[in-house]
Amino acid sequence: MNSMNHSTMIINQQNSNELHGYEDQNKEKESFLSQLPKTKGWLGSSSTLCLYQNFWCPPTIVPNIISFQEHFQALDQDIILASKPKSGTTWLKALLFSIINRANTTLSNTPLLSSNPHELVPFFEFNLYANNQKNPHLGSIPAPRLFSTHIPYDSLPKSITESQSRIVYICRNPLDTIVSHWHFANQIDEDDHLNHCSSKWSLEEFVEAYCNGVEVYGPFWSHFLGYWKQSVKNPQKVMFFKYEDLKKDTKTQVKRLAEFVGFPFSLEEETLGIVDEILEFCSLKNLKELDVNKHGKFMPYFENKSYFRKGEVGDWVNHLSSDMVEHVEKLIHEKLTSSGLIL
Repeated sequence: MNSMNHSTMIINQQNSNELHGYEDQNKEKESFLSQLPKTKGWLGSSSTLCLYQNFWCPPTIVPNIISFQEHFQALDQDIILASKPKSGTTWLKALLFSIINRANTTLSNTPLLSSNPHELVPFFEFNLYANNQKNPHLGSIPAPRLFSTHIPYDSLPKSITESQSRIVYICRNPLDTIVSHWHFANQIDEDDHLNHCSSKWSLEEFVEAYCNGVEVYGPFWSHFLGYWKQSVKNPQKVMFFKYEDLKKDTKTQVKRLAEFVGFPFSLEEETLGIVDEILEFCSLKNLKELDVNKHGKFMPYFENKSYFRKGEVGDWVNHLSSDMVEHVEKLIHEKLTSSGLIL
């Protein structure tokens, strides 16, 4: 047998071993996922949520979360934006990106003009560790690296919780979150990318699931409390934002944010109106009108425009019945009052 044939046999054997390895890994994943508790999902009639590490999420991203937990190596300069869905994440990403990069780019040529905020501040579980990625190319990202996640605090990798990296968390009144998420879910359903199904949730169903803790990344009270307790215990590590405070006094809160992430505004910048320019550019009204956010998709079935609806505080009064409100508020009181977290 000549050396070329021998080499070919070795390569073929290696390829075969790798293929079997992938097959074995896939079987293990399928077996693991099949054992997790499941319930009805919100992305169409055939979608499901599964319970992983005491929170509910789409089963398709569980392998991504595991890969993230096992392989991500945080740097002390990293900044992670954490939240539950529909809590003001998109808005805060635009603000955070603009604060960090204001010395390198002007608002006339900011990447926010050509990229959705979710592309510029990527999710660990949806983007970076998707498709069996174990070691996404993060080395070329200049410090401070900006990332985001919807994962509860207790499920973050130790490299984040034990490093000097900083976490910015934003929460929103559950009443408004329910309404926003319900609109979002039904809008996605209308886009007929999911088996052309028509399985809209009623608002009553959505409220019931939410109050039972069976909602994406829920229960919401566990999610809130995980980050809230850490912000009280280690305020240099975790900053806890309320969406309502950010809306009420955006300038003060943005200055707090800039201070926390190590990019405080100077007196000269304030005098020159730099802070006000960022606030105006990153307002929901302006972001919504940017061409990049009117067209295209962040992921296969999430259109960019779907991330910009009203963003109003108190819009729940136009949608929820008194019984629904009473149910949610009673739960908030029962789950959060003793912690000192007041929504």
